[in-house]
Amino acid sequence: FMHRNQREGAFMFVSAVFRTAAIVCTLTALLAAPASQAAMPKIGSVAPDFALKGNSGKNLKLSEHRGEVVMINFWATWCGPCRQELPLLNSLHEKYRKAGFTLLGVNVDDRPDAALVMAKKLGITFPVLFDSEKRVSRLYDVNAMPSTVLIDRDGKVRYIHLGYRAGYETSYENQVRELLKQ
Repeated sequence: FMHRNQREGAFMFVSAVFRTAAIVCTLTALLAAPASQAAMPKIGSVAPDFALKGNSGKNLKLSEHRGEVVMINFWATWCGPCRQELPLLNSLHEKYRKAGFTLLGVNVDDRPDAALVMAKKLGITFPVLFDSEKRVSRLYDVNAMPSTVLIDRDGKVRYIHLGYRAGYETSYENQVRELLKQ
């Protein structure tokens, strides 16, 4: 049996070792990451601007929508939750577009034709943009499908959602309504 002071000393030693290991792991990860690595925009920061070709055949630029509430939804045809979420997002788009809400669906598939087929099959009416080179996905550090970013009228990121589960659309609608009132 250890004396109480010995136990406390051993605990403090082990605790210090774990803290040091955590710091070393964090520093190693930071040093190993490329300097140009993008990070998901932070809440309150200005959303990075981009231009992508859309399903209309024209290029669309995010900054052209300043003054509107914008939702960017990153999706892929191979993503089951995306297929579930897209029709719900389309309903949100239809309900609030006349109030100043724009939904931009950024598809990350290598083949835009597959995205077009799926969008048509699902009855999507919002603009579908093609990011087959993954430039915008990297710019927004997208690492989950789907990923959704809500931007206010001033172009600032206000909400970020990673993934999708049934019921998220209620949160989306509440957030869109809040931003439209501002």
